[in-house]
Amino acid sequence: MKVVNIIESISKMLNRVGALIAVILIIYMLGHILLEIVLRLFGHSTFILDEYIGYAVATMSFLGLPYVLEKGGLIRVSLLLERFPETMRWPLELFSSLVTAGCFVWLSTFWFQNVQRSYSRGTVSDTMAETPIWLPESAILIGMWLISITLLVRALKIMVLRSGYSSSVN
Repeated sequence: MKVVNIIESISKMLNRVGALIAVILIIYMLGHILLEIVLRLFGHSTFILDEYIGYAVATMSFLGLPYVLEKGGLIRVSLLLERFPETMRWPLELFSSLVTAGCFVWLSTFWFQNVQRSYSRGTVSDTMAETPIWLPESAILIGMWLISITLLVRALKIMVLRSGYSSSVN
């Protein structure tokens, strides 16, 4: 149980870092949008608003998702789960956590290949900024890994606590 707590603590710390970066990105987006508004009043522009806001939204979503899962803030369809006694819910929770983690791990393997390809080819955006594409792709990949870790820790916690399982495992 002590090992599970250590792993869970590390996962929570990583999720908090991801959430902090997501919050910083929200502040950045606000600042960039306000800057763009002011510049356009004077007939100027940064010319990168759409591109960088898009990168920030994708990164914020993937880096914030693990923290939201950890806190139990994701929308859950509990129609099926509520029909089972609380002591019998853990197999379904375990199954859904493992399957979802497996999907994210599987998806991240392909995304990792994409990041490697973008990096090795020196692929840049088609905009004036010519942003190396592997940078925003890497941020999304890190988010995928964090959600995978969070789901696997959740599954591990369910397995360890299954005898006294309650639906409060987040």
